[in-house]
Amino acid sequence: MMAPLGRGIAGPGDGTHPPVPPSPPFRILHVSTGNVCRSPITERLHRRALELRLGDARSGGLLVESAGTWGHEGAPMETHAATVLADYGADPGGFIGRELLDEHVIRADLVLTATRDHRAQVISMGHSAGLRTFTLKEFNRLVRAIDPATLPEPDPDLPDGGLVERARSLVGAAAALRGWLLAPNPESDEVYDPYGAPITFFRSIGDEINQALDPVVTALTGLPARA
Repeated sequence: MMAPLGRGIAGPGDGTHPPVPPSPPFRILHVSTGNVCRSPITERLHRRALELRLGDARSGGLLVESAGTWGHEGAPMETHAATVLADYGADPGGFIGRELLDEHVIRADLVLTATRDHRAQVISMGHSAGLRTFTLKEFNRLVRAIDPATLPEPDPDLPDGGLVERARSLVGAAAALRGWLLAPNPESDEVYDPYGAPITFFRSIGDEINQALDPVVTALTGLPARA
């Protein structure tokens, strides 16, 4: 018996296709120590950059979160961190600190850490995290060496804009380059902790993070920052 039209089965020769179901979001996890300074700054700057390039509707394919290896569970971000975010037009509101858990690593498609020690701690948790965990500056260095033409083009006809497939390809390409494109020195992959420092140091760290994020967001979205 033929199903009635309009119930998800196309009629003969009508040329219609069932809608493409949305992909699960691509989860990006930023990790620092306390989850009150560096990783909240990075999380909210990353979200802001995605919104500026994609708009609120399309940025939903990429979900950005954060946690801390010794996280202050339930704590607000540091006041100076919130000030830095306001400087960039990013929203510091509603932030709640989290301690890094196995479930965060399991769900994450990409983990970006502040330092090499954080990266080692994430990888030591297991969950096959090694190929998707980088320091932020390490990932910056790797994605700048990837030819954008080798990545899937964004597709506005897909519910996620094609961003999930592109992001997965980007992580795989970065992991393949890691053993070939080494840091000039170990310190170049570090974002140092501003906890307890004056606002001037927080602002310098915010600028460092913002600059490191720019090529990452360009590679993820296929769109440069607006002038």
